[in-house]
Amino acid sequence: MARRPLPRILSSTSVPIARSREIARTAADSATDVLHPLITISRGLRLIAAALRGRWTATPRERRGPALFLLAAVVLVVALIPYGPLLALITVMAAAAWKGRERVPVKTGPDEAELGRLQALYEALVPYFSVPEDPSPLFAHGGEWAGAFSEYEFDDAGRVTRLLIRYPAYFTDGEPEARARIEQLLHTKSGRGREYRFEWDEEGNQLVMRVLDALSTAIAAQHFVAGPGETVLGFTDADAVQRTVPVAEGEDVRDAPPVFWRTGPRSTEPHLLAVGEPGSGTTTLLRSIALQALQHGDVLVVEGSGTGEYACLTGRRGVLAVECGLAGALATLEWAAHETERRLIAANRARQAGHPTPDDIKRPLWILLDRPSVFGHLAAADGRPDPQQLLQIPLRHGRAAGVTVVVAEQFDSLEALTEPVRTHTRARVVLGPATPAQAEWVLGVPPHTTPTTAVPPGRGYARLGTGPVLRLQVPATPDPYDDATSEQHRQAVLDLLPERDLPVEAAPRAEAVPAEG
Repeated sequence: MARRPLPRILSSTSVPIARSREIARTAADSATDVLHPLITISRGLRLIAAALRGRWTATPRERRGPALFLLAAVVLVVALIPYGPLLALITVMAAAAWKGRERVPVKTGPDEAELGRLQALYEALVPYFSVPEDPSPLFAHGGEWAGAFSEYEFDDAGRVTRLLIRYPAYFTDGEPEARARIEQLLHTKSGRGREYRFEWDEEGNQLVMRVLDALSTAIAAQHFVAGPGETVLGFTDADAVQRTVPVAEGEDVRDAPPVFWRTGPRSTEPHLLAVGEPGSGTTTLLRSIALQALQHGDVLVVEGSGTGEYACLTGRRGVLAVECGLAGALATLEWAAHETERRLIAANRARQAGHPTPDDIKRPLWILLDRPSVFGHLAAADGRPDPQQLLQIPLRHGRAAGVTVVVAEQFDSLEALTEPVRTHTRARVVLGPATPAQAEWVLGVPPHTTPTTAVPPGRGYARLGTGPVLRLQVPATPDPYDDATSEQHRQAVLDLLPERDLPVEAAPRAEAVPAEG
């Protein structure tokens, strides 16, 4: 959307005059087109060129080669036909004349409804951006919005999509409460149901409000182009990251900006915590991570809800165990703690001897826990230790041992998470509808956008360590055994599942996994 220049409209009486001048200018332009057909043809050529440029940009990269070959073949055939170039030129000129016959009126300023919206926003901000002691207030009741709103954009419905606001230097923009009041006011007055981003420039005393496009929910689970130790958590805004990957979105292939989470010995955020309400997509996120981890590593799954959401992984190559009971969870996590210690000892001995790292500890080990707080309540009732206590060694030493822990929990059970889990999970994800206080508690800082009340599953925010808060949409990775799953998404997950090592009935349990060392 092109940025519109600020018109010099000082009152509503100037609107009819501006419209009359615009109508007269359009009529004069139409008369000029009749006298000068070249203007009509040139306008049509520009429109055709713009349409072709947009079609070329939307064409996936792997289809551009065949398209160029087809175009070259058509040009060659036309050149060989008698009078072919002349007929082609006449056809193009006729199409340009037809395309440019109607002149699109150029809107030079806001209409009456848009003027009313700008004035309403201005009046609503007066109590917050003015004080009685100001001799020359920028915001005043009955004042003009033109001095405060230097840039603005509207959508087709006449609602504000971008607004640059100048505010007085004495406004306390360094206080989060004061900024939150302004953001909430602008969000309410500009229209609910949309997501807004606010960018504060404290030095220049300016605030930019813009509406964000909805993130795509059509990207399903698939093989993503990622380097060693990289996991795609989801996808975000194009201007938030500096890297894109090709993804299949339905039948089309396009470049999408991913949110990469890097694990391994050099990672500063080796473990992850995902929080959300029921149905927000935390289980979908863990399934997506598991399918990506199985390409180069082994996976342990501990499910506290006991609903069988990970039954599709049972008996698959690389899946060491899928546990839903308390006894199995304790045995699995105890083995994981011993395996972490064994890997540390083996790596330390290899370094001291000057030998390369043994191959049996190079393969990453992933521990995925969905709702571990449920096991805490069951363990307390049976007089057993909380399974989360067995995570201390993998959490503290997992980065050096190639062990990664991913925990998914709900908001109402966050207090049940142990201190090691909260301390060592520096990669954070919040999914589903969440209040600003809830998002700030998980992410450490509040997000810079205003989330909508209704969001699709897998929609939320991600923050890796001390990095910025990014909008996130998790790839659709549903349970393929769920009857409510679409056939396209079910097949996408089944195509990523490894082959079965053993039948489901004979799949080994975690108790049978030997603890070497």
